[in-house]
Amino acid sequence: MKYSGWYLIVAAVFIAALIAANIIAVKLIDVWGYILPAAIIVFPVSYIVGDVLTEVYGYAGARRVIWLGFLSNLIVVAAIWLGGLLPAAGFWQGQEAYDQILGFIPRILAASFVAYLVGEFVNSYVLAKMKIAMDGRHLWARTIGSTLVGQFLDSTIFIVLAFAGILPPSVLVTMVITQWLMKSAYEALATPLTYAVVGFLKRKEGIDVYDRETKFNPLSISD
Repeated sequence: MKYSGWYLIVAAVFIAALIAANIIAVKLIDVWGYILPAAIIVFPVSYIVGDVLTEVYGYAGARRVIWLGFLSNLIVVAAIWLGGLLPAAGFWQGQEAYDQILGFIPRILAASFVAYLVGEFVNSYVLAKMKIAMDGRHLWARTIGSTLVGQFLDSTIFIVLAFAGILPPSVLVTMVITQWLMKSAYEALATPLTYAVVGFLKRKEGIDVYDRETKFNPLSISD
């Protein structure tokens, strides 16, 4: 299949946002008294771009990019891990900082990967189905609605898998709700930008895919 230049640009933005979020997530920030990972500033971009991909190129087009993002992230994680294992130069004093900032805890890493796949695929599936049900109308309802579902699953799966048994249940619930609402609010605020990008791409590409015949199996390699 031939991919347009615009499709590749959107895919690149999606992957860049995903990888950047995973790298900066190690830093915790204080937002109005709520402790959140710094990734909150960029991770929702992957959902916004995921919405654009599904709306313009369909579920199959988004599915390719979701898996490409997963593979790219896996390569980055492997490279960082291998870099940490290599013997440091005698004069280099940054190994401890490297391990602290870029080191990965297997449980949190696994939770991140699972949450990403579930959240992104559900987000794309819900948006595609809503587009058919609404006959292409009310883009704002589709993007926000799909994000509410996808982000809720993403936040819940990640926090439960990563911190269950470590933090009290009440803290886990607060973390899930806080992240879910803030990420969803991010999507809602970006709605005008989403409209602009979707409209631009549909005009440039001359397409507007409806997934009436699409196979929604996330593991499928065909349309």
